[in-house]
Amino acid sequence: MKTIFSGIQPSGIITLGNYLGAMKHFVPLQDEYNCYYCIVDQHAITVPQDPATLRENVRRLAALYLAVGLDPEKVTLFIQSEVPAHAKLGWIMLCTAYVGELERMTQYKDKSKDRGESIPAGLLAYPPLMAADILLYGTDYVPVGEDQKQHIELTRDLAERFNNRYGEIFTIPEIRVAEVGARIMSLQDGTKKMSKSDPNQGSYISMLDDADTVAKKIKRAQTDSDNAVRFDREKKPAISNLMTIYSLCSGKSLEEIEEMYAGKGYGVFKSELAEVVIETLKPIQERYNDLFQSQKLDDILTAGAEKANRAANAMLHKVESAMGMTRL
Repeated sequence: MKTIFSGIQPSGIITLGNYLGAMKHFVPLQDEYNCYYCIVDQHAITVPQDPATLRENVRRLAALYLAVGLDPEKVTLFIQSEVPAHAKLGWIMLCTAYVGELERMTQYKDKSKDRGESIPAGLLAYPPLMAADILLYGTDYVPVGEDQKQHIELTRDLAERFNNRYGEIFTIPEIRVAEVGARIMSLQDGTKKMSKSDPNQGSYISMLDDADTVAKKIKRAQTDSDNAVRFDREKKPAISNLMTIYSLCSGKSLEEIEEMYAGKGYGVFKSELAEVVIETLKPIQERYNDLFQSQKLDDILTAGAEKANRAANAMLHKVESAMGMTRL
């Protein structure tokens, strides 16, 4: 079986955008691929984190991974910091990278803007650690959103550079972007990605929002002036975003949704969209509540770490041997 790796930061709220753009697509993959799903807590500390909050966020994300439908018998679910090979290979990848190419990373430029001299070095080193995450498992495909494609291209460059120097050690991963819904936008700005870091809480739906909160946020979501439920990403980005959410939650095509709401206007559409989203989240939230404080969750993470360590250590040994970092 081909191998898939994906990691999500435990940096706070998991949004409906995270689910529809990534986590939802993980579930069918587990039947076709050897899947590693990682909670990348070492990436989260590129900016300061409260220790108690970070621990809670790691646990929350692990419970949500399982609640959306991942089967621990089919996938390897683990916490990044419990597999030391990630940090070890991350240093090797950092030594393989060039400062110029790291400084060109869009996310680095965005996050370091206006920080003066107080830019955390971890922001610059983030992409090589991400490369290590992926390369440790002989990853064939990385399912990512559009905003992460640049980092995967760098991962490919680093893997090829290393292979050219030391032999064919790494598999060169390919990018796998979902055809629909890879980028769910803000409820308040259809041109900006839905983000948990947005100060306007009305701009995103949390996976743990209750039904009343979901309904209020969708009711207040931005639309446009012509009141027509029609998909047009360029001219009608806000309503197109809401239609994408409806489509991914309901399984209905965009064309079907247009036909369903022809002449009905935004009020009816938003009301029924809220019902669709609430029904999508309800079973996930129920499973999450059963798992969050359970011993079962700890047992799954412990088993996942053991399996990930075996695979990661084997790859790290190959890398260090190729570089001469082993005793004869």
